[in-house]
Amino acid sequence: MFKLKENGTKVSTEILAGLTTFVTMAYIIAVNPGMLSQAGMEWGAVFLATIIAAIIGTLIMGLVANVPYAQAPGMGLNALFVFTVCFTYGFSWQHALSMVFICGLINILITVTKIRKHIIKAIPKSLQNAIGGGIGIFIAYVGLLNIGAINFGAGVPSMSVINTSGLYVFFIGLVLTIVLLLLKVKGAILIGIVVSTLIGIPLGVTTAANQVSFTDAVSVLPTTFGVIFTKAGLGSLFADLTKLPIVLLTIFAFSLSDTFDTIGTFIGTGRQTGIFSEEDEKAMESSSGFKSKMDKALFADATATSIGAIFGTSNTTTYVESASGIAVGGRTGLVSVVVAICFAISAFLATFISAIPSAATAPALVIVGIMMLSSFKEINWSELEEAIPAFFTGVFMALVYSITSGIAMGFIFYLIVKICKKQAKDVSPVLWVATALFILNFVFQAII
Repeated sequence: MFKLKENGTKVSTEILAGLTTFVTMAYIIAVNPGMLSQAGMEWGAVFLATIIAAIIGTLIMGLVANVPYAQAPGMGLNALFVFTVCFTYGFSWQHALSMVFICGLINILITVTKIRKHIIKAIPKSLQNAIGGGIGIFIAYVGLLNIGAINFGAGVPSMSVINTSGLYVFFIGLVLTIVLLLLKVKGAILIGIVVSTLIGIPLGVTTAANQVSFTDAVSVLPTTFGVIFTKAGLGSLFADLTKLPIVLLTIFAFSLSDTFDTIGTFIGTGRQTGIFSEEDEKAMESSSGFKSKMDKALFADATATSIGAIFGTSNTTTYVESASGIAVGGRTGLVSVVVAICFAISAFLATFISAIPSAATAPALVIVGIMMLSSFKEINWSELEEAIPAFFTGVFMALVYSITSGIAMGFIFYLIVKICKKQAKDVSPVLWVATALFILNFVFQAII
C-alpha cells in the first residue's frame, strides 16, 4: 500500500520515523489548549480538538498522499488567533474559528484550482534551495529558543548561562545525539530524546502536566464542536459591516501564512530527500485531477484547517517538525499513520506524553536543522543577484521567526534583482501576483 521498497525504506524505519516526528511535535497537545484557552475556550475541548484535527489531517496526508508529513494546529497561527484576532481586534473566539474555517475553504479552492501548485512551480531553484536551508536554520533556532539556550535579556540575543537543569539536560542530549549519529547508531535521534527525558526526571525537568482526564475533555467538547455553524459563529461574523475589512484582512493573513508555511516545508524537506521527485513534478504538469504526491499532499493540508475549525482549533498545518522523522529515514505515508496512532493514544495518556520536556526534543530539532543546511551548497553565494534573495529567504526567516515572512522578503528582493538586471520578463506571473499579495499584507499590517 505504501510502496516501501519503491521508496527505499522498510516498516521498522517508518515506525521509528513516525515515533521521532511525534515526540518532536507532541508539545502541541498541551501548548495549543493553553494558548487558545486564553481566549475563553475550554482547555479540555481544545485539547481534544487539537488531537482530532491532528489525527484526521495526518491520516489524510499518509493514506491519500503517501508522504511522511504530520499535521496539527500550527504555532504562530494560534498566537495570531488569540493575541491579534481576539485580543487586539476584539473578535470572539467563535468568530475567530469561523474565519479559520473560511481560510480552510479558500485553501481547498486554491489547491483544487492548482494555484498552490503553480506557486511552487514558479519558485526558482535558487530560492527553493534557500528555503530548504532556511527551514534548517529555523528548526534549529526553534530548538534553541524552546529550551532557552538563547536569551534576549539585554535586548540582543546572547547565549544563556548554562546553570539550569533544563540546559543541563539539553546539552547532555545534544552531545549524546551527535555522538550516536557520528557512530551511525540506528535511531540516534529518538534514543537521544528518550534518554534526555529519563535524565530529566531526577533533575525535575521531566514532570507531568496538569491532569485532565479523557472523560473530562469529552464532556466539554460540545462547547467548541460545530459552534462555527451557530449564530455565535458564521451566523454573525459578517453582521457588523464596519468590521468587514478587518474580517477579510484576517482571513487573508491566515490563508497566506498557512499556504506559504506549508509550501516552505514541502520544498525544504521534500525536494532534498526525493519525497517529491522529478517524476512527481512531471505529474504535476497534468491540468486535471490529483495525479502527483505533491497535489495530494497540498489537498490534505488544505482540508485539515477547515476540519480543525469545525472541532474547535486554530489553523491546522503541515508541521516542519516532520523533518525530524524524514531525517531518520521516513519516506512514505506509513510514517504519518504512525504519528496519527500516537496522537490517538495520547488522548488517553496526555499526562505522560506531555511530560516529554522541551529540553529533550530541542537537541533533535537542532540536529535536524544542521542536516538541512546542505541545501545552501547549491546556491552561488559569490553572485549578489543570487545571494541577496537567498539570504532573505533562508536566513531572514529564522531571524524574524517566520517562514512566511522569509519567503515574502525573498520574493520581493528576487523581483528587485530581476528588475535591475532587466530580466523582469523571465519572472513567472504567479510570482508577481504572490509578491504583490505579500506587499499588500505588509501594508495592511502597517495600517491596522
